[in-house]
Amino acid sequence: MADLAEALRRVSYEVLPMKGTADAVLEHVPRDLPLTVSTSHAKGPEPTVDLAVRLAGHGYSVAPHLAARQIRDGSHLSDLVGRLRAAGVDSAFVIGGDAPEPAGPFADALTLLAALDALGRPFRRIGIAGYPEGHARIEAGLLDRALDEKAPHATHVITQICFDAGATVGWARQVRERGVGLPIRVGLPGVVSRQKLVRISAGLGLGQSARFLLKQQSLFWRFFLPGGYHPGRLARRLAPHVEQPGSHLDGFHFFTFNELAGTEAWRRSMLARAV
Repeated sequence: MADLAEALRRVSYEVLPMKGTADAVLEHVPRDLPLTVSTSHAKGPEPTVDLAVRLAGHGYSVAPHLAARQIRDGSHLSDLVGRLRAAGVDSAFVIGGDAPEPAGPFADALTLLAALDALGRPFRRIGIAGYPEGHARIEAGLLDRALDEKAPHATHVITQICFDAGATVGWARQVRERGVGLPIRVGLPGVVSRQKLVRISAGLGLGQSARFLLKQQSLFWRFFLPGGYHPGRLARRLAPHVEQPGSHLDGFHFFTFNELAGTEAWRRSMLARAV
């Protein structure tokens, strides 16, 4: 229980830039919890940046997702970065993005990271994505090489959802053995209902919804198992490895799907039990 409590003190939350998100964050999320704001190619980067700026104005440490394939050109990137820095945002999470075609010259996360370097590294902290169970459309060797190449430009890794704690720990060990020493924050779903995921998917539009469902299909499948999904079971299996020598696991990153009230209430209840 002590391991779990310590891990639950080292968490960050991902939120979706939708109507009412800012109010939900203000109501339920303590200001000492870091946030990331996701993005979708259907809406572009502006709603993500708008929400990041708003939350930063309320005192949150927030990292917007910057998706390379959404950014039209260097001027567009400079404008986005300028808005964020003017608002005091000093973190970003850099991804390639799932747009079928890039909007400009940035085809992947690495090219965007290089462009940010050319702008003078405007962010103090930069996260990149890790894939403990691989990627449906990218060969494993390419994923490994991409992570190795992006690592010098980044300060930490946030993993995609993986329900196999052993796979996550083993993947983190392999990453370290390849010489990547970045701290790794483990991504896992918060307290979220199947109905909530269905509502989110329905609100994204047909094409974007299909991509959302493809990425979250293992989460949907979990709800049909006996007992369904609850973050406590996965968190307990991962907690003993957080901050252990050699693991580089640095805490949990909860994909909240904007179910902030339930996720934060659960976290606080677990911390209270450990007192």
